[in-house]
Amino acid sequence: MTLTEPVIIGALSPSRAGDFMTCPLLYRFRVIDQLPERPSPAAVRGTVVHAVLERLYDLPAPRRSVAAALELLEPQWERLLSDDPQYAEMFDGEQEQAEWLAQARGMLERYFTLEDPTRLEPAERELYVEAVLDGGLMLRGYVDRLDVAPTGEIRVVDYKTGSAPGPDFEAKALFQMKFYALVLWRLRGRVPRLLQLVYLGGQGEVLRYAPDEADLLATERKVMALWTAIERSMESGEWRARRSRLCDWCDHQALCPEFGGTPPPVPDRQPGDTVRSNRRAATDEL
Repeated sequence: MTLTEPVIIGALSPSRAGDFMTCPLLYRFRVIDQLPERPSPAAVRGTVVHAVLERLYDLPAPRRSVAAALELLEPQWERLLSDDPQYAEMFDGEQEQAEWLAQARGMLERYFTLEDPTRLEPAERELYVEAVLDGGLMLRGYVDRLDVAPTGEIRVVDYKTGSAPGPDFEAKALFQMKFYALVLWRLRGRVPRLLQLVYLGGQGEVLRYAPDEADLLATERKVMALWTAIERSMESGEWRARRSRLCDWCDHQALCPEFGGTPPPVPDRQPGDTVRSNRRAATDEL
């Protein structure tokens, strides 16, 4: 019997799913129009801190110290700058850049109050995962860290450089982790034992959640419902703007009806046009 690849109707990552839930028009601008956005100092700082924590685990366990992490910071920032010099334009002078780096140092120091990296041996770091649901929707994304116990139990870890959410927003924060857990369940046939969000902003906090099959089936239904809504917008050409506090940080206000703007004509492009189904890591932004 010949096995064939499933027919893929489109692809969705946690960040793009979050975009649509936040504002369908934002999803359109990012996925359909693919409009450029200015680099955010907070987002770039998160990228640098993630890179440091990834490389920290390249060191032998006894050498994973605060000092070692701080020594990795500026080289990772310089590497990012060499890849994209426009990041230097985020700052209004050297003092502002120095303060930004100081905040990154504080986050790395805070990490060591939340976990002891000398006692951890991650199975995977920056792991690209993808799985195709029965309906043909590909789910994909990058997992910051995967810990696997000798008994096979899986812990999914994600680093966040913001502050921990209040109780009213925990469900939104956990959606991303349940999304990853669903993908891993479909890939490995085992529900992850624990989902762990490590918040490095504010006072630092660790949010833990133990999912079960019912959780992940509910997440699958939610993701499929989101995709149905996306398909409906694609068919109708209507991408509704949803105003919220997040609009303050949006680069697209000039094109948004909520701010008196007019979106450009919808281009002839579908979210599935760039789907990669050959089971290798994607290099495009998720």
